[in-house]
Amino acid sequence: MTAIDVQATADTNAILSVRGLAKSFGGLKAINDVSFDAAPGQITAMIGPNGAGKTTVFNLVTNIMPRDAGRVTFLGRDLAGLSPVRIANLGLIRTFQSARVFPGMTAIENVMVGNHRLAAHSLPSQMLWLAGARNEERQLRRRAEEMLELVGLLQFAQAHATELPMGAQKLLEVVRALMAQPKLLCLDEPAAGLNDTETAGLANLLRAIRSLGIPVLVVEHNMSLVMNVADRIVVLDSGALIATGTPAEVQNDSRVIEAYLGRENHAAS
Repeated sequence: MTAIDVQATADTNAILSVRGLAKSFGGLKAINDVSFDAAPGQITAMIGPNGAGKTTVFNLVTNIMPRDAGRVTFLGRDLAGLSPVRIANLGLIRTFQSARVFPGMTAIENVMVGNHRLAAHSLPSQMLWLAGARNEERQLRRRAEEMLELVGLLQFAQAHATELPMGAQKLLEVVRALMAQPKLLCLDEPAAGLNDTETAGLANLLRAIRSLGIPVLVVEHNMSLVMNVADRIVVLDSGALIATGTPAEVQNDSRVIEAYLGRENHAAS
């Protein structure tokens, strides 16, 4: 599919398949007949100007809000009627625009929480601190430390998560999502609030995630980040799909330039 092919056709190999997604608020169509796929082992980015509907698509895909029309399948399973918690338990793990760390917990405790759905030992065994639970806790802590080291946050492991800079909290949320061992990782503007060094670290992290075989669907405004890490790009404007393709194809699409890149360049001039 090239950047000019906006009518997506079914891909039986897609890990996530969205068809005919639609949502209106008070008669205003926020999302209008959006269709796209996220492929295994790839980073799929969703871009578009402010108000294009990118986060709304995330919310519809994960059933945080009900859709008016459309079908969403994950690993071949229709997600209609499933709760957001059930969807997360299937392995579709998402983050949010604003960092959501757990207050009263340290950075490493926040990361360890991401593994809760995979814990092998019951709550009673954890409360009684039985040998199996202790071993699981030690292994979990080591993995959490490795995750923090990967994003340069190990030095803040014992700091209260809410005391970290916003950029660090965003990275913390990404590694917490990774602890859940996602089958598809959905990131909503992970670079928001990051400085250039942190953004470069995020780019390396995304590439590392892809190298592990974990597919990523990311909503992002940082065009440099998107163009450097994405395999495929989905472009929205005013709630409608206007283009899909590789970074090179999207960069040269006149509708994308007008709707997104052109506005950005105009604002910078």
